[in-house]
This record gives sequence, C-alpha cells and structure tokens, in this order.
Amino acid sequence: MPFQKIQSEKLAHAVVRQIELLILRGILRPGERLPSERDLADKLGVSRPSLREAIAALQDEGLLVAKAGAGVYVAEVLGSAFSPALIKLFGSHDEAVFDYVGFRRDLEGLAAERAARIGSDTDLKVVDAIFRKMEAAHSKRNPADEARLDAEFHLAIIEASHNVVMLHMMRSMFDLLRGGVFYNRQIMFRQRVTRDLLLDQHRAINVAVQARDPAAARAAIEAHLDYVRDSLADWRRMEANEAIARQRYEHEQARD
Repeated sequence: MPFQKIQSEKLAHAVVRQIELLILRGILRPGERLPSERDLADKLGVSRPSLREAIAALQDEGLLVAKAGAGVYVAEVLGSAFSPALIKLFGSHDEAVFDYVGFRRDLEGLAAERAARIGSDTDLKVVDAIFRKMEAAHSKRNPADEARLDAEFHLAIIEASHNVVMLHMMRSMFDLLRGGVFYNRQIMFRQRVTRDLLLDQHRAINVAVQARDPAAARAAIEAHLDYVRDSLADWRRMEANEAIARQRYEHEQARD
C-alpha cells in the first residue's frame, strides 16, 4: 500500500516555507534585512536552533545571504534575471529602449486591468497613498524624488495585480531602469510642462484603478507609456540634432 504514517512537519521546514512565500509574493524584497535572530524567532514562535536551521537552508537555496557583522538579508535575486552581457547590450542600443517601453505598456496595461478588478481595498489604498506622495513631490520640484515615486507607483499597481511571476519580472525590469540601463528617468521630470503632463497621466491611472474600472485603467497606462515612448523618441532626435549642430559650430569656429 502507498500510505505512510503522517509525521508532524519540522518547525524549520515551516519557517523555510513561510519565508519563501514572503519572498515569492514580493513582501520581503531583495536587499532587505531580516530582523535579528532573537526578534525573528519570537515573531515566528520557534526556537533559535530551528530558526538557524531554516536560515541555513534558505542560504543554501540562494534566497538569503549573511553579511558578517551586519545580519541576514534577502539575496539580490533580481539581478540574475539578465546576464551582464545582455544588460550591457540593452544599454548600448536604442532599439532595446523602445522594446522595453513596449513591453512595459503591454504588461502594465494587463496589471492595471487586474489591479482594478481583483486588487484588495488595501492594495488600492497603497496605490493612492503613493500617488499623493507624487503630488507632494511635484510641488517641491525634485526630479529625483518624482522619478523614484514614479517607479513605486507603477510597482504598487503590479503588486495589486497579484501575479507573482509578473511582479518579479517587472521588479527586475525596474531595477535595470533605476540603474540607468535603458534611460535616465530623471530626464522625464526636468521640464515643467512634461512634469505636469506626467502627473496628470498618473492621476488618470489612479482614478481608474480606484474606481475599479479595468478598461479605463488599462487605457490610462497605455496612454501614459505611449507618451513616454514618444518623448524618448523626441529626445533622441534632439540629441542627434545637437551633435550635428556642435560639429557645424566647431567647424565654423575653426575657419576664423
């Protein structure tokens, strides 16, 4: 007979599963420090030896890393999504920039649709809270803060879509964006007119998500990323034109 006696699960295994799920669901994020051993054992209601066994197992899986004298951290697992050679290739070809924006348009449109349809009330409160921070940052005219909150807003919508594969894929993509692999996001927030338009676009996305209107949420995301794509194309043309103009100017100066 295929049946075996049921055995109670080891506490360490239960701890491993809980931390795995927290990482999978994006609640524990790459680079985040875990509480101290004593605090974490208390929170989980397990002995410190059981916790140590679980931490060791998660380190073997590559999900946690211990830093001497600093504690235990969630591993930077997002970086493994793309090889260094591919990241370098992304950064050196304009084609990758526009493919990146198109990829985001398609996936984030779906995420916004899902967030409006199945996101919890708390999910939507998080999205709205980040948008309110965007409004506050807009009045202070700080491009760095606006760029950071822009990413947080989009990621909050992806989190509200409750698809863990999409969540980790898009976090990986945003990690490359923060590193300037695709383009310098702060450029988007340097001109007043552009900043105003971007805020209005994010307001439209937030309104649609809060209203739980999936079609409007998707349309607002697509309109926003169409604008980003067109703006990037304009900046690329302006940069090329400026390079040609500098050549002409330098040549003219040399003739004097």
